[in-house]
Amino acid sequence: MTAIGTTSRGGRGRRVAVAGVALSDCGRVDEATPYALHAQAARRALADSGLDRSLVDGVASAGLGTLAPVEIAEYLGLRPTWVDSTTVGGATWEVMAAHAADAIAAGRADAVLLVYGSTARADIKARRRTANLSFGARGPLQFEVPYGHTLIAKYAMAARRHMHAYGTTLEQLAEVAVRTRANAALNPEAMFRDPITVDDVLSGPMIADPFTTLHCCIRSDGGCAVLLVAEEYVPDTRKAPVWILGAGEHTSHTTMSAWEDFTVSPAAVSGRLAFERAGVTPADIDVAEIYDAFTYMTLVTLEDLGFCGKGEGGAYVTDTSAVPFNTDGGGLSACHPGMRGLFLLVEAVRQLRGEAPGLQVRRPDGSLPRLALASATGGWFCSAATLILSRT
Repeated sequence: MTAIGTTSRGGRGRRVAVAGVALSDCGRVDEATPYALHAQAARRALADSGLDRSLVDGVASAGLGTLAPVEIAEYLGLRPTWVDSTTVGGATWEVMAAHAADAIAAGRADAVLLVYGSTARADIKARRRTANLSFGARGPLQFEVPYGHTLIAKYAMAARRHMHAYGTTLEQLAEVAVRTRANAALNPEAMFRDPITVDDVLSGPMIADPFTTLHCCIRSDGGCAVLLVAEEYVPDTRKAPVWILGAGEHTSHTTMSAWEDFTVSPAAVSGRLAFERAGVTPADIDVAEIYDAFTYMTLVTLEDLGFCGKGEGGAYVTDTSAVPFNTDGGGLSACHPGMRGLFLLVEAVRQLRGEAPGLQVRRPDGSLPRLALASATGGWFCSAATLILSRT
């Protein structure tokens, strides 16, 4: 088992570690701008690492402005020589982390700051007024927008197809929301912590059949940051490193008619690549952080990553022996400020360090998790990216 930089893919390079992670204030943050949330998260992540910001020579950011990494770097007082603004929806941050790890391994950067901030909840009224402008009927979307194919409806159609093909039930989908809310109840940073039941999920207001409100992610404000560094900086960090072992990414479609199988997500490919490059299997993973904009996304991603067989996700998410997933409460209960992928990495690192603010996973012998997985999905199953992280 080797880290990125010492595998055949990284070849000539250095090992890459996560040196610092942090959240900004999250939930309801009425007084902050997105830039302020970026800055708050960045300061906290650098403090967590114990490294000086002068070491940061790379910035990765997306979701704000037309020149996101340039604007954010200027706001933070940084002048990076390596930047990334790749945008593939919710999977953006895992893709960026893999790109940054490759750049560090190859010697093109030493310390890369991935940073995100959004006031999606506070901006909800403005976003509704401009929604039709952002999703105008041009390009591939022109064939779907006139018929009301919203993002939620696309996920709902996929869920219905899985239910038809494999007998997955509404109760099983609801159990995903119930389990993640139980995790959120232990997390003081989570936005929603009150317990819910399967009946609560099933009886809620319908959003897009079969999804009621509690099948869908919340809308929050918030930001976070992750600092990746080359191995030679690890002795100077405040905490033990978390190493990036392997990564994979994949794109599938944008037009629903181009999606070959509604029951298979692009994580089937990104996960396979990540496991192959890390030299581990799903059975080795101690904790999994899965993008959960909707309950079905969690269920089908667990299948496609190989934690259970295709069509077995419904039974798997109700099994108490399933891999612990979305331990902070996920996008369904903890926070979801628009793009949640970077939050998955923060929680995965906290789990491996033994610093989870809520549910802290332990191995059967009582030790801390050794391997964690973060897998994110973008668009309407349009893209996926998977990272595998290790304490050793």
